[in-house]
Amino acid sequence: MSTKGTILLTGANGGLGVAVVRKIASRPELAAYHGLYAVRESSSSQRLRSALRDATVGPHPYDIVSLDLTRLDAVRDVATTINARVAAGEIPPIRALILNAAYLEFEEQTWTAEGFDTSFAATYLGHWLLTLMLLQSMDRNYGQILVIGSSAHDTQDTRNNAGAQYAEEKWQTIFHDSTEPIAKGTWSSTKEDPSFRGGYRRYGAAKLCQVMMIPELQRRIDSDPILKVILTWLWPNGTNRTVTKSSADILTAAFDSNPTLGEQPKGLYLNGEERREMAAEARDPRKRDILWKDTVKYTRLREKDTILTNWA
Repeated sequence: MSTKGTILLTGANGGLGVAVVRKIASRPELAAYHGLYAVRESSSSQRLRSALRDATVGPHPYDIVSLDLTRLDAVRDVATTINARVAAGEIPPIRALILNAAYLEFEEQTWTAEGFDTSFAATYLGHWLLTLMLLQSMDRNYGQILVIGSSAHDTQDTRNNAGAQYAEEKWQTIFHDSTEPIAKGTWSSTKEDPSFRGGYRRYGAAKLCQVMMIPELQRRIDSDPILKVILTWLWPNGTNRTVTKSSADILTAAFDSNPTLGEQPKGLYLNGEERREMAAEARDPRKRDILWKDTVKYTRLREKDTILTNWA
């Protein structure tokens, strides 16, 4: 068993995920970690397998894990299995939990079996449940949770101007008094807007929820007597950045300290290597509280599911 720790990466078969895995496997100091590479279906992960085969320079213990983030029962099963393996000493505690998977629809719109918008479920809801359940398996001294965000979450970000997704005033506020329109896909639905902009906005809404999760989770972790040293933060993936540069920035964020990040970075929002301010909506404590409580309800989280004291 690796003694350094475990790296859990979701979306490991996508372009950015494969680039991250390739860097892990090709750097001996990172290859010494145990990799848990989560994909929607392990039998369809040829890009990931090729990257592992071609990039590995020495021993790199890893598992490819099937994880359908749109199915909450599947998320529960995977989290339970990982927790059991860590508790039994089969794999070391999680040093870095990198939430990279996301789902973007354009002209079409689909829902999960439980009635959630697929972008919302795959990008945010499944990740939230996975994170809350895996807190007990995080490294208590050095554990970090890293979310791959997106400029799509911020309606005022000028990088969204080219497609005019948020040009109309009615789209410039994503989150109002309930998560329900985002969760059920009635906000910016294909019925309202059948163009690619409708799907992009739903993706942006899911990313906003993901961004809002981080400061709210960090606030709750900071007051937890057991988990307070675990650090949570965001790294937004930019459209004008190569996957090679992006993957390097992600691993720097997860494992290194520098003058920008500090010795114990927490609750940060980064644009590559630079600090950046998250959207005004994501900084709103009232909206973050509403989202958290709605998410507890959607996932049916119970006290036995998480080690976090202030979970409700």
